[in-house]
Amino acid sequence: MNAMPPPASFDIQHLVDAIAQARVDDPLLLQLTPAQWLALAPYLQPLALSPGQILFKQGAADRTLYLIESGNLSVHYEDEQGEVRLAIVGAGSAVGEGSFFSRAPRSATVQAGMPARLWNLSPMRFHELSNRQPELALAVAMAAGSVVAKRLTNRRRRDAVT
Repeated sequence: MNAMPPPASFDIQHLVDAIAQARVDDPLLLQLTPAQWLALAPYLQPLALSPGQILFKQGAADRTLYLIESGNLSVHYEDEQGEVRLAIVGAGSAVGEGSFFSRAPRSATVQAGMPARLWNLSPMRFHELSNRQPELALAVAMAAGSVVAKRLTNRRRRDAVT
């Protein structure tokens, strides 16, 4: 009888590859050396989402930043007129960057459109990173800021700022 291979485990290298090979309009521009990735990895927590699973809801008071390794996420919200807006965010980008910086409630609901693998950076872990590895914290903040800037300058991508 042949043994089943073990389930795929999370490996930070998969995130590194997704960011390096991103084919999205709003890539996370996080260019680190292998040693820097190894130093950053303990601050990140892996997360797998099933299709349709909600990552966070509009109005939530969470500031966690999520880096997308694989899959895609739909971003939707209801505006003042009751209209639903939608954007799709893919591998090599991020979600949660708006609240990460603004400390405001989530501006939209984010849901997996297909199986997705993410890495999250909570505010507490970012604070620890800032104290222990300030150059890495700055690199992460600048990369997340570049995602915000790209989305805000692209009218159809503005809805994806979460």
